[in-house]
Amino acid sequence: MQAHELSPLEELAAADEKRAALGYVHEAFAEAILSGVEADCFAHAALFAAFQELVETYGEEAVAVYAARLPERIRMGEFTVGLRQ
Repeated sequence: MQAHELSPLEELAAADEKRAALGYVHEAFAEAILSGVEADCFAHAALFAAFQELVETYGEEAVAVYAARLPERIRMGEFTVGLRQ
């Protein structure tokens, strides 16, 4: 969903920004759990908010193409932490 090729320096900066963003998401997740929100409820809400933002930024078709690749990525363990089921 990117418009242009990134230089190696830009790729490093983008990777750092993504790590920082993921850290914020993890913090929000932990805070919600401590406040009594069920983990799966928060995860669904986070996915909904993420897809809303992506559609607003890139448009429905680009996000649909991105989302179509998710089943394969999930099955390959890209989002698995710890033991695989």
